[in-house]
Amino acid sequence: MIKRIILKLSCVFSIVFCQDWGGQSGSFLRMGMTARSIAMGGGFTADLDNNFPVFYNPAWSAFLTKRHFGSSYSNLTLDRRLASTSISFALPPTAGLGIAWVYGGVSNIQGRYSTGMKSSKMQTGENALLITFAQRILPWMSIGANFKILRYDLPITQADQVSGSGIGFDIGILIKTGDYSTFGVMVQDVSSNYQWDTNELYTQGGPYKENFPTIYRIGTRFKKNGMNIAGDVSIITDHDSYYGILLRAGVEYAFLDQYYFRGGYGNGRLGFGLGYKYGLFSPNDSQIDYAFSMDWVSQTGHTISYAFNF
Repeated sequence: MIKRIILKLSCVFSIVFCQDWGGQSGSFLRMGMTARSIAMGGGFTADLDNNFPVFYNPAWSAFLTKRHFGSSYSNLTLDRRLASTSISFALPPTAGLGIAWVYGGVSNIQGRYSTGMKSSKMQTGENALLITFAQRILPWMSIGANFKILRYDLPITQADQVSGSGIGFDIGILIKTGDYSTFGVMVQDVSSNYQWDTNELYTQGGPYKENFPTIYRIGTRFKKNGMNIAGDVSIITDHDSYYGILLRAGVEYAFLDQYYFRGGYGNGRLGFGLGYKYGLFSPNDSQIDYAFSMDWVSQTGHTISYAFNF
């Protein structure tokens, strides 16, 4: 009986996961960007990620007091990879700005000629450039937005490829509800899309638009005495239809405010991770994080991230 219940729950989670992450456009922007966030399930709508402060909620940049540089790389099964680099900083007295690049792709795809003979290996690549601005409208509340420039390069043959491009937006609100807690709201991928034109490749080709799903998130964070608990709830839509609800949550324990132990569930994956904070040029200005993640079909991932605050 218990085994049957677990199997049914696994199927439900897998269906939602596939609809949101695997089967829709722009999934590389919904997989989780940094080791810390992946280890804690990715429910960071109300939490600050030093590696990528503006990705999960652009409104965070209005509360930054330092400049944040971060870089992250994920090595996934099936020759998939995900990388990001970002820098964010305050614009005194009440604003913040950020810029970031995100890349996702698949390598070692075996190409073939029309005869079936093998050709050279090929790879896909999706890129997003994010520009962020946020403004505090009250001492304890801010609003922010990400503007995204998107591109997808998809190989067709050894010599030909088709590329899609587009733009999109994220909008976020952050509220500091107390000394130890925050509350966040975000709408991810407002009007994000790829626009394709296959006229040059196919006789019956033509332009068409491929929309990203829009995700509405509500989250909270509680941090006290070295314990940090963060989570959010996401409603996934394709503008006209409702796909499902995702729950993401995680916990982090800081030992001596230098060593970090993490665990969580979200985006169809279990995550675990470690972090170490140290001084490079000044005390505690650097942090390195590692995460291991695994989904329901035993696809695993390893992510390493570095953050530098100055």
